[in-house]
Amino acid sequence: MSAYDVVVIGSGPGGYVAAIHAAQSGLKTAIVEKEPTERLGGTCLLRGCIPTKAMLHTADMLEQMGKSEEIGIATGDVELSMEKMHTYKGRVVKKNAGGVKYLMKKNEVDVHLGHGRLTPDKNVEVEDAEGNTTTLETDKVILATGSKCFHLPFIDMEPERVMDSDGILELQEVPQHLVVIGAGAVGTEFASVFLRYGSDVTLIEMEDRILPGEDREVSAAAKKSFERQGMNVLTSSKVTDVDADDDSVKMVVETEEKGETSSQTIEASHLLVAAGRKPVTDDIGAEGLNIDIDDFGVIDADDMMRTGEEGVYAIGDITGSIWLAHLASREGIVAVDHIVGKEPRPINYDLVPMCTYCEPEVASVGLTEEEARERGYDVKTGQFPFSANAKAAILTKTEGFVKIVSETKYDEVLGLHIIGPKATEIITEGAMAMELESTVEEFLQTIHPHPSLSEAIVEAAHAAMGEALHI
Repeated sequence: MSAYDVVVIGSGPGGYVAAIHAAQSGLKTAIVEKEPTERLGGTCLLRGCIPTKAMLHTADMLEQMGKSEEIGIATGDVELSMEKMHTYKGRVVKKNAGGVKYLMKKNEVDVHLGHGRLTPDKNVEVEDAEGNTTTLETDKVILATGSKCFHLPFIDMEPERVMDSDGILELQEVPQHLVVIGAGAVGTEFASVFLRYGSDVTLIEMEDRILPGEDREVSAAAKKSFERQGMNVLTSSKVTDVDADDDSVKMVVETEEKGETSSQTIEASHLLVAAGRKPVTDDIGAEGLNIDIDDFGVIDADDMMRTGEEGVYAIGDITGSIWLAHLASREGIVAVDHIVGKEPRPINYDLVPMCTYCEPEVASVGLTEEEARERGYDVKTGQFPFSANAKAAILTKTEGFVKIVSETKYDEVLGLHIIGPKATEIITEGAMAMELESTVEEFLQTIHPHPSLSEAIVEAAHAAMGEALHI
């Protein structure tokens, strides 16, 4: 038996960051990973954030090169090579996975490959691919087992033309017509990828708007942009039946509009089911321990990431918090800091940046206007369009806007919402500002460089004060 201060089960962004932080905090640390390819990094690195953003970058470049003559560059015909795209994507994933492996070695974190589960005495049993087991003796355990694609029960996922987000990453051809069920971040990003790769795309969402977690004005602008680009977007709609064969996928779609329901049959070449994710908490050895797991597989953890079982922590997707890599990493740090007695500050989940890397990009942090009003704030807002921003014009990306949500009593900024170029980069300004409880006036006093996309933020602040300068 091996003795560790802490064992982390799962090597995704939550798990490997927790392991590094634990080792750097002086704890003898091990990490357990069941990935059959013996690569570290979890879903985000291997089948999520990183490969999808590589595919999106290819789509961005394809789109920009197709319009290069607008800025004075003649390129001739521009074509997509799916084979070379996959090579590029694989190279990016391999590099990052290798980086995680290097960090484990650098920080002297022992890596154990196999399926990790708790034992009744709260040690960790690791079962390798051959069925051999090793027990890791430990004082503390951090569960970071992540999530997997959620499949709708009435859809048979066996036909090769019906895919989840894992499967579509390996698709070797560009679909003639791709239908995407689910217009959250995952579905919207893949819809944006394949639309620009050349597919006809239909995006279907049960809610009354796409990206339903975003501010309503942002959701409306995203829908308008997608439709302008040629995407068919169906909201307040649900797929009720799917029939797939070797040649196509046929589905019945019901749409509710003004209290009436209509039905249509859509035939497509491929179907992507992006209806959400499900925690991976089966077979983790929780039976008999004081770990509360609900029917969907979510583990109950407190603001220090503790489960009900002494010495057992849970972080990331399995806790029911927002499915975001950067949040899982932060939760891992909080868990470790609590283990070493630092009394860390609990995470303010209102201030977790949300990012969707579609075209145009969408990013937000803080409260939407609707949420702010529901919480009783006297709300004031300000908007500034990228069509009036010089750097956006230089980049030939003038769609979208910045929206600030604030309150009148103390002038505090409550939310920042961006749809437009590099939204996922410049949103950090809002995250930092709200972490510091900044006011709209403090945005105004912050000099922004010119020309820059970030100027749109201070311009939105001017608009919130009724002093819009450039519109």
